[in-house]
Amino acid sequence: MAYTALILAGGQASRMGGVDKGLVELAGLPLIARTLQALAAQSQPPTRILISANRHLDAYAAYGHPVLPDTLPDYPGPLAGLLAGMQAEPDSRLLMLPCDAICLPTDFTARLLTALPGWQAVSASDSEQWHPSLLALQAGLLPLLQDYLNAGGRSIRGWLAGLQHSTVRFDHTFPNLNTLAAVSALAQQWPPD
Repeated sequence: MAYTALILAGGQASRMGGVDKGLVELAGLPLIARTLQALAAQSQPPTRILISANRHLDAYAAYGHPVLPDTLPDYPGPLAGLLAGMQAEPDSRLLMLPCDAICLPTDFTARLLTALPGWQAVSASDSEQWHPSLLALQAGLLPLLQDYLNAGGRSIRGWLAGLQHSTVRFDHTFPNLNTLAAVSALAQQWPPD
């Protein structure tokens, strides 16, 4: 079940006041470091890790993984990061996750990859919501993504609507750390149960 993990840290973080989200600290460590820890703890760890980033490239490169800036201009969103990842690893299954995916159950990737045969994409949901950016993808989807982006599409949800897609439900809740207040609130109860 070999796969490449692609961590998305290339956004503008407008809801965080423009700070680089992946470098925001939670209990003394940047979110990118916490996400790397969550990947390392997987029962099915990745064979390779890529980091999608557009700022502070040296800071991300210091973690020892290839850093991929968007190949499209003007920060067009997470699918631009996915595009860069697919261009770097066109023949690999990808696990895409945002840089705040710091609380993953240890069987997270194994469950997504086990569900992947027969589907082009499998995403995660929890008891509260669907998480389309927590996503396992078959190899070979680069042309479909390029067509979607060339047609002006920018939404992960919109792209998935055109794929053979399934969802795996987790009892575990995945936090959305889209604001500094959310990071601060989670820090008050870190580590989680």
